[in-house]
Amino acid sequence: MTELVARVSAFLSHQALMPDGARVLVAVSGGGDSVALWCLLCELSQRRAFDVVGMAHLNHQLRGVASDADARFCQDLANRFGLPCVIEATDIAALAQAEGISIETAGHQARHGFFDRAAQSLGATRIALGHTIDDQAETYLLRLLRGAGTAGLSAMRPVLDRVVRPLLQVRRVELREYLVAQGVSFREDASNLDERVSRNRVRHDLLPHLGRYAPRVVETLAREAEIARADDEWLDQAANESRATLVKSNEGAIEVDAEALTSLHPALARRVVRGLLADVSDRGCGFDQVERLRGMAAGLLPSLDLPGCRAERRGPVIHLMARVGRGAASSACEPFEYQLDVPGVVAVPEAGVTMSAECHAAQRPGRLPVEPLGDGHVGEWAVGVDVEARSLCVRNWRVGDRFRPLGLNGHRKKLQDLFVDRKIGRLDRHRVPVVLDDRDRVIWVVGLGLSDDFRVTGATTSMVILRVRPLGDKL
Repeated sequence: MTELVARVSAFLSHQALMPDGARVLVAVSGGGDSVALWCLLCELSQRRAFDVVGMAHLNHQLRGVASDADARFCQDLANRFGLPCVIEATDIAALAQAEGISIETAGHQARHGFFDRAAQSLGATRIALGHTIDDQAETYLLRLLRGAGTAGLSAMRPVLDRVVRPLLQVRRVELREYLVAQGVSFREDASNLDERVSRNRVRHDLLPHLGRYAPRVVETLAREAEIARADDEWLDQAANESRATLVKSNEGAIEVDAEALTSLHPALARRVVRGLLADVSDRGCGFDQVERLRGMAAGLLPSLDLPGCRAERRGPVIHLMARVGRGAASSACEPFEYQLDVPGVVAVPEAGVTMSAECHAAQRPGRLPVEPLGDGHVGEWAVGVDVEARSLCVRNWRVGDRFRPLGLNGHRKKLQDLFVDRKIGRLDRHRVPVVLDDRDRVIWVVGLGLSDDFRVTGATTSMVILRVRPLGDKL
């Protein structure tokens, strides 16, 4: 095992990127970084308890015949390893124009939607991306220049849901040397030299310039991102604890204890306010809006219109609610809530499904075989969970709902953020059933995420099988 392979293997272990039995889909553009990632993971899969199940390549159709040649290269590379390659083509330029967004943003959105579809088609539990420590440094600088806080300066995380980045401690030049030693070719993307793109200017101009002052500037910036990530995680935990004492949810609105909010340290108060605004509105709120709401808590304003929501001071509390109209979050159906006995069956007509709960002896850790959620609607699913409650709750999403999804190393995530990550439209979000235990803890966001708190482990002696079928089908 070479030094590079050993280092990547150690990073996989240290960051818990590849649990035993993981099925890994590798995203490959054809460039040196992703080709090296493919080769490294295929090599490591022979030594570790995970499997590479295939490759995913999205043809962005931005460079004509060169883009088509990239796709053929990736198909040939996968063939040499005897593994499947899922390829799609998307007109990214047309998508960017239709959505009124940049080429880079359109490409990012299209890639991640495609990766999810490819992962589902191959039964992958992890999606590996080839970002390096150089990419991390570039991302840190770009976000620093745009005025990001600790969340933004955390840059790219080693693991986020199913997405993993095994090369975040590896330099780009090391990967090129590895490929030369392996005798593996790769494709060069001429658009990476286009300095009209801000990332390319940072890569080819700013970073080399900073390197004159600090020779190891890439490693330094990556270390700063790691420090910011730890700070951000701690602040998130502290903000969640504060929210539990000063916030109440009430049918789509939020009530905030104004005095308690004012008493918080500014760093913590801003984090709490930013989370509250994100819960109520799907539109982004910046530093100025956060400060104005803090000013309202201090008694400076009686009411306040913010992007997608409105705040009103009502005695000792601030009442936050989504604004009806352009940009406001709206429900596609009325709120629903049903009791699901264990064992038992319940119909959920708002979601068009029937759900059942059955008791079984635990046979093996992990979730049962499932069929994927398609087009934002519930299909056929089954999961095994470790829960002792004899009565569960099935309802739709509510403002402020959070859980600890599998694959996030115990970190909490808002359901709203989960919907955004999985590209679930605003109208469809209110149809997705959420299963909770008798203590109102989220167990399963059907088809989208299982809580780590209820996963079946080797210590589980009995489990509950939750099944979902289209309404009218026999369970």
